[in-house]
Amino acid sequence: MPTTDVWERALGARDPRFDGIFYVGIITTKVYCRPVCPARVSYHDHRRFFETAASAERAGFRPCLRCRPELAPGRALMDAVPRLARVAAYRIEAGALNGHDVASLAGELGVSERHLRRALEREIGVSPVELAQTHRLLLAKRLLADTSLPVTRIAFAAGFQSLRRFNSVFRERYRLSPSSLRRRPNSSKPAREADAAAPANDLVRLTLAYRPPLEWNILLRTIASAAVPGMELMRDGRYGRTVELDGRRGVVFVGNGAENGDSRRDSRFHLNIDISPALVPVLMPLLARLRHLFDLDSEPTVIDAHLAQGGLGPLVTRHPGVRLPGALEGFEVALRTILRGPARSANASALINRVVAALGESFPTGDPALTLLSPSSARVAEAGVTGLLVLGVPQPKAEALASVARAVEDGSLNLAPHSPLAGTHDALVQAHGVGDRLATTIVMHALGWPDAFPASDRALQRASGVASPRLLLARAEQWRPWRAYAAIHLWLREQEDSQGISN
Repeated sequence: MPTTDVWERALGARDPRFDGIFYVGIITTKVYCRPVCPARVSYHDHRRFFETAASAERAGFRPCLRCRPELAPGRALMDAVPRLARVAAYRIEAGALNGHDVASLAGELGVSERHLRRALEREIGVSPVELAQTHRLLLAKRLLADTSLPVTRIAFAAGFQSLRRFNSVFRERYRLSPSSLRRRPNSSKPAREADAAAPANDLVRLTLAYRPPLEWNILLRTIASAAVPGMELMRDGRYGRTVELDGRRGVVFVGNGAENGDSRRDSRFHLNIDISPALVPVLMPLLARLRHLFDLDSEPTVIDAHLAQGGLGPLVTRHPGVRLPGALEGFEVALRTILRGPARSANASALINRVVAALGESFPTGDPALTLLSPSSARVAEAGVTGLLVLGVPQPKAEALASVARAVEDGSLNLAPHSPLAGTHDALVQAHGVGDRLATTIVMHALGWPDAFPASDRALQRASGVASPRLLLARAEQWRPWRAYAAIHLWLREQEDSQGISN
């Protein structure tokens, strides 16, 4: 952890780039705040600094009601802690301990319960249960302050197994009653006990913070280039799509607060998320997946500075805050990548659309542009090679896609964020017939791997001015560990140069 004087300078500057990187506890009030809190700054000797909200709460501090630590952007844990603690922390944030015990999570990660507890205590400073409790309480606090959802629904959406337990823990940890957070008028639309086809004005609105800058238009354009009609849409600078998660179905719409008429003071640094009420019970994993989809936990100023030092300064200046698009569901990335093949083309897009229309379940949402769910691995595995061939999928792609679908179904292949990189890549290439370049693309987006780099991509070679994968890999060494971001900058250069767009 950096020295106190470093945190003091960051606190004095109220720099939003440090938001979520650390928290400050005020000893006299036993409240902890974000470094961007607008409240009057306390005396130096009345402060304690913490790297996580969980560690602040463990020390007896409760979250500030003004700056609301639960709204701070997350940390890119990949670079902060060893892999086991990183993966465990991600899964706990997504609700892995809601209704399940630590032993079950440890078993999924292939370690003993004792080893998992020790890893989290050593690297993050809290136990698995304490970390889960912090995430549950902070999510509940958000829902109490920002929505009109009934308290009972909020308790279960946040992962508590009973309303009594929720009330008890909330009072014990925050020294407040849940209802006390609803004294201010709430501008959110009431959320009905409705199905997923609820009209737009019944959607539950939340926000997801990010660390600026964010190249929203480029991120949206990148996602739009692979959007599937009926399953996704781009409308008025917003992204919308159908979602199925743990048996719950609904729609999600995402827009950048700064570009969608949001008048709130910090709107420049958050996305507005509108969610079907039917998805509220799976809110914890859904929010984690949305953060992964839009790469909201990255630290763009650090990445941009590193790439600029590596010779990509003009590209970074043209597009500061470029993000690495992730995925809501890993198999969806594999399906699109395998069907598209090495090059984007109208024929490849037509093939993807045809497969989704045939194997994706029909789902009426009330919006004529959103009528399909993404094909599940189970449906693709059931169709098999024969079913894919009938849809016009070439034999090699049909065999690879069917093989990946079966492996995801039987649990031998995990395409969730932070899964083992080397093992997943090798399994895609060797066991499932996916080429090296496509396997690299899959792990880049499905696993959110920031150092993935498909050096065999000819567009990357042209944009870099080299003639072979070997030369490109040699040059890319200076961009590690963020070669995936370098690849996005190079792809953008190639596209814009071909369209005659200048700096």
